Amino acid sequence: MNIKKIGTFIGFVLIPVVIGITASIATSSSVDTWFQTLEKPFFNPPGWLFAPVWTTLYILMGISSYLIYQSAQSAMRTLALDVYFMQLFLNFLWSWMFFWFKSPGLALINIIFLLVVILVMIRRFYGIHKLSGILQIPYLLWILFATALNASIWYLN
Repeated sequence: MNIKKIGTFIGFVLIPVVIGITASIATSSSVDTWFQTLEKPFFNPPGWLFAPVWTTLYILMGISSYLIYQSAQSAMRTLALDVYFMQLFLNFLWSWMFFWFKSPGLALINIIFLLVVILVMIRRFYGIHKLSGILQIPYLLWILFATALNASIWYLN
């Protein structure tokens, strides 16, 4: 791997990590205050679990998107990366909707759209580079869980 490829790889890994760090501003605005007052379902995980899970998922996203970027330039690759960036944007918005605006209902609508976009992204990624699609499966599973958690919090409150 040459220096340019290493820099590109690091850049692709940093994009979702930086988006996650930026979204954490919204989370930190109310995770220790408003969020603590909400009724939560029995399957609500401990708070310490979120940072390592999200860090791992963001790194996998970055690796996966780099693999797509490294594939032959084509309309399929461009569309796959467009869908990838769309899901990153929806992912980013979720924290702001849920924690900053304190709106589990709006966040639930967002996360349902996010799920659909993730499914489209995985299909497109898999069609270009199988490993790239497979690397997104943990993210899909976490978002499925997060959707159930979001829906439960919205329902209970």
